[in-house]
Amino acid sequence: MKNVTRHTGKVENITRQKFLSTNGNPRYTFDIDGYTVWTGVDSSHGYGITNHEGKRATVTIGSHYGRTTLETITDEKRG
Repeated sequence: MKNVTRHTGKVENITRQKFLSTNGNPRYTFDIDGYTVWTGVDSSHGYGITNHEGKRATVTIGSHYGRTTLETITDEKRG
């Protein structure tokens, strides 16, 4: 993955994509901090991204084969 950056914002507009990975795992897109981000192919993020919907989170994203792809996601702690 290239150009990895960190962003914080609200996870919105989670959309399950119509196609699956070759192994049958789901792919999602979502918006955060002005970016539209894809979950990785065969990544466990495809199963857990909906748990972050509507919450503020910190993500690391990067460019992978020309797509903005999720590397890590962590919910912000409320204090």
